[in-house]
Amino acid sequence: MRCPFCGNQDTQVKDSRPTDDHSSIRRRRICPDCGGRFTTFERVQLRELMVLKRSGRRVPFDRDKLTRSVSVSLRKRPVDPERVERLINGVVRQLESTGEPEVTSQMIGEVVMKALRNLDTVAYVRFASVYRNFREPQDFKALIGELALEEPGGEGEAEAATKDR
Repeated sequence: MRCPFCGNQDTQVKDSRPTDDHSSIRRRRICPDCGGRFTTFERVQLRELMVLKRSGRRVPFDRDKLTRSVSVSLRKRPVDPERVERLINGVVRQLESTGEPEVTSQMIGEVVMKALRNLDTVAYVRFASVYRNFREPQDFKALIGELALEEPGGEGEAEAATKDR
């Protein structure tokens, strides 16, 4: 592993342990040249996935891009980072378990939306607004209306909040 401080190719592992959810291994490393200490994470990758974009292009699946997208939708939301990591791991596992070497960007979006819907509805609406390319306020209203209808007890929080005004 290359040292991020001096670029030395030869670093030493000082400590290895599994993460809390046992989905990866955390390694503490030290560079013998500069003495820099840093942490790396090692994950199992079942297969190399390719993403088929709407434009027809094929690009390698990028877990970091998925993490950034989910993080943007969850910005300033009270969601534990461990739950976010479990969500990302679940989405990746679900995509890898399709058995196909290629997944569509549409499939990724749908899987992420389903996971976010169960985690945080505000993040779900944020992600959906970008993924579904909302252009009008009515697009938001329709999505929130769908969420309100699915709330247990008939009338959802969003609908109840608008009636109180």
